[in-house]
Amino acid sequence: MISKNKIKYLRSLKLKKIRQKYNNFTVEGDKIALEILQSQNVEIESVIATEDWKHQHFNQSLRNQFEIEVSEEKDFKQFSNFSTPSPVFVVAKQLSTSWNDDVIKNNFSLYLDGIQDPGNFGTILRIADWFGIPYVFCSSKCADLYNHKTIQSSMGAFLRVQVMYLPFDEVFEKCGEMPFYGTVLEGKNIFEEDNYKKGVIVIGNEGKGISPEILDKITHQILIPKGVNGGAESLNAAVATGIVCAILKNK
Repeated sequence: MISKNKIKYLRSLKLKKIRQKYNNFTVEGDKIALEILQSQNVEIESVIATEDWKHQHFNQSLRNQFEIEVSEEKDFKQFSNFSTPSPVFVVAKQLSTSWNDDVIKNNFSLYLDGIQDPGNFGTILRIADWFGIPYVFCSSKCADLYNHKTIQSSMGAFLRVQVMYLPFDEVFEKCGEMPFYGTVLEGKNIFEEDNYKKGVIVIGNEGKGISPEILDKITHQILIPKGVNGGAESLNAAVATGIVCAILKNK
């Protein structure tokens, strides 16, 4: 059985300040847990699972790398982030990131200007991963990468996409003469431009859009046009990201 102190510690990792203190995060669910355990880039702190899960999934290659704490299903309810707990719970160290000038200047990147919903954030990471966008930069007002909702909705994309929290001005300065794209209602129809160059795609806050101080530095204002009978006031931030990435990456 897991000790009371261990359960208390695992429960505390729901809080951002505690995750920052220990520089770690948690993962639940078969697919993403196995992906993390098989990754070469993640340092594992502990693996907790039911006996059935261990028997079914913990193959010889994993057994040689990690020890597993076996626990009963009822124990997971005490520290799981979900109302119906997964039979596996992994604690891992947060990932290191670094700026690679060559990679950034030869690819599209994303800059998230205050994306606050963890589900949207994780979905955007999944979109970046799908389209081969290696870097996602985030303002300080963005949701926490290691919020369990971000992790789950990214479907493992956070393992392949570099996520860095940086002020916009720092990214703008480092990216030199690269184009900065942002969607605005007064922008140019995104379908009417044929020659999109590698650059930074800025995604605004779910409710307020791109902040004025950043909008002033957008070099290419673009618009996703409504359909003929379109009535919605705006698009979800993650949906808009998917559309923009699909078009810019395939021009």
